[in-house]
Amino acid sequence: MSTPAWHPSRGVLCAVTISGLIMPNTAVMPANDQESEALALEEIARALSPFLKKPLADPQLLSISRYLALLKRWNQTIPLTSIEGDAEILTRHFGESIFASSLLAIDRGRLADVGSGAGFPGLPLKIGFPGLHVSLIEPNVKKCAFLREVQGILGLSAVEIVRSRYEDFRLAPASFDFICSRALGGYRRLLQWSKSVLRPQGRVILWLGVEDSNLLSRTKGWNWELPVSIPESRRRVVLIGSPASS
Repeated sequence: MSTPAWHPSRGVLCAVTISGLIMPNTAVMPANDQESEALALEEIARALSPFLKKPLADPQLLSISRYLALLKRWNQTIPLTSIEGDAEILTRHFGESIFASSLLAIDRGRLADVGSGAGFPGLPLKIGFPGLHVSLIEPNVKKCAFLREVQGILGLSAVEIVRSRYEDFRLAPASFDFICSRALGGYRRLLQWSKSVLRPQGRVILWLGVEDSNLLSRTKGWNWELPVSIPESRRRVVLIGSPASS
């Protein structure tokens, strides 16, 4: 059993090997199968194109291909996604995550992904924008193990995986430029926490349903941009806000 690393101000970081958890085989795409790999990257680029202003480079597409393979393999052991088809996983998880980059400059800075689950939206944004420093906050130990595996296989630096509820994640004020959450729920509590850890001019970026966005955009103490419909979706939007000046 691996021993998790711990930092007194940052919660518990997850080890890859967890007692009682059967770890999936982590083989990656064969390096010598260049023809099928190129085709796969072309298909990934096509699936993601409605969500991007600028196409991803081949190394980024390869990282997404490997991430997708890991997600499907681990999903046989622990529940990470209810979506089974590759094309829908690419659009619903990867595409919708990276879509935020078309709405604001998010290429560098510190980003917290609250309730990260299988790594969405934080890890696709990290793949798309390597200059980001990303903290994935997730209380589930098995999901943390998966996130650590993805980080290791893809060789992602400046990624912190924190096994903690966000309310218990002790941070200095003004720690983050961006706080992201995708279908987490409990948004008013999240906004209260976010005010204490966002830097000046920091933004909250939320992936949620139209009805929730309409309710949340009335929250006092925040300046909200108009919600933006997510491509290929009729009911999901991205809502961006910042704390109002006191």
